[in-house]
Amino acid sequence: MTVLRSDVNTVIEYLGRHKAMHFVVSDSPNVNISSGANNANTVSGANSVGKVNAVPGNAEYNRINDLMEKLRSSCEFLGIELPAEPLHDSVLPGEEEEALLERLCSAVNTLREREIAVRQEKQSVEEAYGEAKAFSNLNAPFADLEQLSFVTLRVGRLDPKVQGELRQTLGDRAVIIPLGGEGSDRFLAASSRKGRFALDTELKRSSFKTIAIPKDYQGVPAELLEGLEGRLKTADKEIEEIENEKVKMRGESQAALQKLGSNLLMAMTAEDMKSRLVSTSSVYLLSGWIPEDMITQTAADLAKSTHGRTAIRIYVPDEIPEVKDGSEKVPVSMKHSKFIKGFESVVFSYGAPLYGTIDPTPIVAIFFTILFGIMFGDSGQGVVLLTLGLLTGNIRRFARFKGYSTPLISVGIASIIMGFLTGEVFTREDLLIAPTRALTQALTGQPVDRIITLMPIASEGGSVLKLFYFFGFTIGMGVILNSLGLIINIYNKCALKRYEAAFLSKTGLTGLILFWYAIALALRCLFFNGRFEYYDVAGIFLPVVCIFFGPLIWRVIAGKKPLLHEGLMNFIMEGFVEIIETVSGYISNTVSFLRVGAFALSHGVLSYIVFRFTEELASGGPAGSIPAMLVFIAGNLVIIVLEGMIVAIQVVRLQYYEFFSKFFTETGVEFAPFRFRKSE
Repeated sequence: MTVLRSDVNTVIEYLGRHKAMHFVVSDSPNVNISSGANNANTVSGANSVGKVNAVPGNAEYNRINDLMEKLRSSCEFLGIELPAEPLHDSVLPGEEEEALLERLCSAVNTLREREIAVRQEKQSVEEAYGEAKAFSNLNAPFADLEQLSFVTLRVGRLDPKVQGELRQTLGDRAVIIPLGGEGSDRFLAASSRKGRFALDTELKRSSFKTIAIPKDYQGVPAELLEGLEGRLKTADKEIEEIENEKVKMRGESQAALQKLGSNLLMAMTAEDMKSRLVSTSSVYLLSGWIPEDMITQTAADLAKSTHGRTAIRIYVPDEIPEVKDGSEKVPVSMKHSKFIKGFESVVFSYGAPLYGTIDPTPIVAIFFTILFGIMFGDSGQGVVLLTLGLLTGNIRRFARFKGYSTPLISVGIASIIMGFLTGEVFTREDLLIAPTRALTQALTGQPVDRIITLMPIASEGGSVLKLFYFFGFTIGMGVILNSLGLIINIYNKCALKRYEAAFLSKTGLTGLILFWYAIALALRCLFFNGRFEYYDVAGIFLPVVCIFFGPLIWRVIAGKKPLLHEGLMNFIMEGFVEIIETVSGYISNTVSFLRVGAFALSHGVLSYIVFRFTEELASGGPAGSIPAMLVFIAGNLVIIVLEGMIVAIQVVRLQYYEFFSKFFTETGVEFAPFRFRKSE
């Protein structure tokens, strides 16, 4: 986009509100352009626009920052908390907002200076009063009191009108106390020892006439103490009035000050972005990425808001040279349903998929839910997870955990279903027997206490066999997930035109054929009384040969020379290492899913221990009911918190190492649009 300087704020405000553009900007702020050579820092595909030069400082940003500091100081004085980021209804501040800010801050500053002056005067009076009171009963000549460590006293005559001027001139450096009633020209002045010179200077300038104190006069004059006490009461009253004014001012201006702070934050964000854009004295160049489905609306809105003064040129990724040569990656934006969106963090914590490749998030969401449910099968504990998910998604107090809402709801439902199949409710194994019998009677004609038996029971001879079937099922889950990873990798490599990796690698088509054939051979031998046949040699050998000679075959097809560009010995060693990694990797990646069954079994064992312990305590009569309840509650809490975390970690591990490792060999860039509110 080419935008006039007068319109750039309007455009940036629109883009920030709608989160429409992932900017491509300079790494350092303050970039402008002048005529000259091609600009190396502009977005890919843009026309030549000139040479980039650094500009020292950003006057507008600094000006807004100064306004923000002034506002922040005023809000701290009034006890008002400013927003940490722009509010939803924020706008870029104009002249009226800045004028309002100046008026409010000026009023606050006047009140603050008044408070400072009163408090300083009070402190000075308190110090003078404290020392004068300490010497009030001293039987010593008044003249000797001038030797006090703090107080300097002067008694004399001065025109009452001049007394007011003197009091204003001295400020908090001295206290002026009238003697002899209102209208009297006699007064007493008290100052600190360090303010003595200033006091004497001002008194001399005001034609002060000293009054001789009788030699036999003892102690501190009562008028001095009374005057100091009066000044303290006056200062306290003024401070109380100031506090009341602060409360009133806070109530009247809090909303306005917070709104101004929000608007200034928005302006600072906009100015920071402007400082990183390519610009001339009259135009800005805004370069970046916009989702395809937003382009038409964005262009129309910007044309309307700027009255057609914005020039927009659109490129598809394939038209950009930097994208073609791989030096720039196209940002990836994903649009998912609420269920799948909750698992985006699992994918993006590993890395963003490359543009044009398959989005693995739906598969992650489904398998994460299933695997967690298998390993954490308890209907009661599943209800707890479901409840936590509903709370984090709907209660404002738990808003910061909202991202965990959908996963908690999903795994909670999966745990409830698995708990019904295994017959567990908060570790108890007897609550679901009746409904399970009724259901199995209706479906199969043969009632059973639980549909899936994880704990081997001596009275049920087939329970151990069922357990092995269950472990076989978990390995089957591993086969499916590994296969999906290989299929995704083949598609991705074809989409990226990396055909050697798509067809002749351990994670390509030859690797998939080898993996599937080995699985089929194992199933045939285990369940169909089969044996290794002569044609199995071809089924295993041909994919292995393709993997071993893959680089050589591809160089022949592509016409690259020399064929053995790193030498024969390197080629042979790399081939053998690749075969060993392929075989060991597929075996470990598949067998690794036995951990799903193992954790499901450990969950059943831990639940059984809690259940039996509770049952034994409860059988001891009334004395054991309370300990039984405590063990029951504590045991379930430990399982939900500790084992829940362990199971979640194991599921993530299986996704990362057994699934993502097949195709996530290179990560992309997540679409990160410019926006004013980072929390959204």
